[in-house]
Amino acid sequence: MTRLGPVEAARRIAERRHPEALAAFVCGSVLTEHRTAYSDLDLVVVLESAPAPYRSSFVEADWPVEMFVHTEETWREFVERETDGRRSPLLFMCAQGELVVDQDGSGARLAAEARERVAAGPPPLTPGELAHLRYALTDLLDDLAGCTDPTERLFTVTTLAQRTAELALLVRGRWLGAGKWLARRLRAAEPALAERLEAAVRDALEARPEALVALVDEVLRGVGGRLWDGYEYP
Repeated sequence: MTRLGPVEAARRIAERRHPEALAAFVCGSVLTEHRTAYSDLDLVVVLESAPAPYRSSFVEADWPVEMFVHTEETWREFVERETDGRRSPLLFMCAQGELVVDQDGSGARLAAEARERVAAGPPPLTPGELAHLRYALTDLLDDLAGCTDPTERLFTVTTLAQRTAELALLVRGRWLGAGKWLARRLRAAEPALAERLEAAVRDALEARPEALVALVDEVLRGVGGRLWDGYEYP
């Protein structure tokens, strides 16, 4: 038996699990060209009250499902908290997802609000935060320069790649992501940089760090260069 498509499956799951739901969104990779055989359904459900908020993972209708259940109030609380960290999966799920239940217009209202918040971008870096990122990358570059152990190199290089991508995004006023979403955010913002970073990381893992060091220094030069001497943290 062929399983339901993601939109219809999400609608049925939301209605069965929460027939009282005011709104529900299906979202994530499953709606995009990035969908794979392992993609799950990300399902955001909006209730009027308890048992929200909660999160649940389960398998239903032959789909792995991650369900995020909120009231409008807790939705905004979570979004504010995530926005402070400049990475808001919940915001993006509602901004880019498909509305499958909307009993009272709250779903359309939250979707519009989410799109506005995404378009506005994350909070800008403070001078102190920028200094800390410069210091952290400088420290990692020094670690890489002195690294001879392959396992230590693995973690130093991957941390350098992550933090370099994050700095490149933040100075451009772009949202962060975790894991594959960091890669997608960087590719969308700076495709050439993403391509160069991937190649440089591959070389660095084979003890050829020159291209990665040059790329990190290039990103750092845009915000004042390396920082070590005189750095203070409150």
